[in-house]
Amino acid sequence: MIGSPLSSTARAAGVRPHPGRGFLAGARAHARVGDRVAIASYLGSGDRFDQAIAAFAIIYADQNELDFRALERAVDDGRLDARMEV
Repeated sequence: MIGSPLSSTARAAGVRPHPGRGFLAGARAHARVGDRVAIASYLGSGDRFDQAIAAFAIIYADQNELDFRALERAVDDGRLDARMEV
């Protein structure tokens, strides 16, 4: 799914994108105008969207932890100057 916030992260973690690619384009278009009924109709009554958001949240949290560890290492190694107590 080109342009999806899940694309590179999800692929790297082995998460499979939703097969209906038009789904996200339509949901994004309606989300910009705030049409919650249209968004709900795209999402449907199943839990696929919930599962996708949950998977994304876990991947995002894991990446944040990795990034922070890398920041700490860079500071410890002297490659980056930062004040960690702020």
